Amino acid sequence: MEDLTSQRILVVDDEKDIRTMLKILLSKEGYNVDTASGGLAALEKIEKTFYPLIISDIRMPDLSGLDLLKKVQEKSPRSLMILVTAYASNETAIEGMKHGAYDYITKPFKIDEIKVVIKNALERQILKEENLKLKQKLSTSIEDLGVIGSSKLMRQLMDLVVRVSKTRTPILITGESGTGKEVIAKTIHQLQNPESPFVPVNCGGIPENLLESELFGYKKGAFTGASTDKPGLFETANGGILFLDEIAELPLSLQVKLLRVLQDQTFRRLGDNRDIRVDVQIVSATNRIIEKEVAEKRFREDLFFRLNVIRIHVPPLRERREDIPLLLEYFIRKFALKYNSTEIKVSSYILKELENYDFPG
Repeated sequence: MEDLTSQRILVVDDEKDIRTMLKILLSKEGYNVDTASGGLAALEKIEKTFYPLIISDIRMPDLSGLDLLKKVQEKSPRSLMILVTAYASNETAIEGMKHGAYDYITKPFKIDEIKVVIKNALERQILKEENLKLKQKLSTSIEDLGVIGSSKLMRQLMDLVVRVSKTRTPILITGESGTGKEVIAKTIHQLQNPESPFVPVNCGGIPENLLESELFGYKKGAFTGASTDKPGLFETANGGILFLDEIAELPLSLQVKLLRVLQDQTFRRLGDNRDIRVDVQIVSATNRIIEKEVAEKRFREDLFFRLNVIRIHVPPLRERREDIPLLLEYFIRKFALKYNSTEIKVSSYILKELENYDFPG
């Protein structure tokens, strides 16, 4: 989280002694503090500078704290506001909180109380700003990654993706073929750290006798043809994400070895007796009902629990038909740019046919 003391605070009070006292107190705590002698002066400053936190007296001659609160909500809606009140006017401060103030502090001041209220307010503000930046980052990169949709299901899905992108916990993505499970995995990576490795592996697309050496690598001489040391995909993905697509296809013999990596973040290359430690987040995906695979002993239950810490289900298009026009527009625009051609128009008849299609995957 960002350092609290990097946040700028505006103190608004018509009494110079109060302004000075709060500025000295908060500056000693390391905050960057500006002051304003009244509500109108505060509005001038707000026009030029963004203040994550504004501390304002309620009773001021030119513009009351409650009126200033309304103006702040119009001009700087991302700012939090703390009201300052005398004991006799607590009801006014509580009324201010009902209308959007973060909190209030009372005169005469309790220094420790001021510090706690301000610290809590700024921590909340930083979290809000971080979430906003993530959402902005998501909205600017989402189309490039191919995640298109404004339906309720897609909004819920992307809200979850934003939240889980803050963790390094194993994630299991489920959904039918063609629903975009790898796209979701790439979006998580993009939100987390796009400079880190993203290494996709199709567990069903590599022969079993080669998959182990692909994942874990091998030492020179480990088998016929191993003429040099070769790092595996776990090493390649160190510091980033290893995306194990079609995880239910993973042979039981390799499921045991994957379990060890998840438990200890260590593994050995084929033919080596030395443990290698890595920092890799495992994101896996399957189009199967993996609980059924576990019940029928084709997938280890202990590995399933390790992979299924966070579950993301990608809904099929037939469950979010309202996204079809957006997808159609996206692909028309994408291929028009790719082939340097004009964008075609789709008739309402074709659009209706697409909206009525079940998209089995």
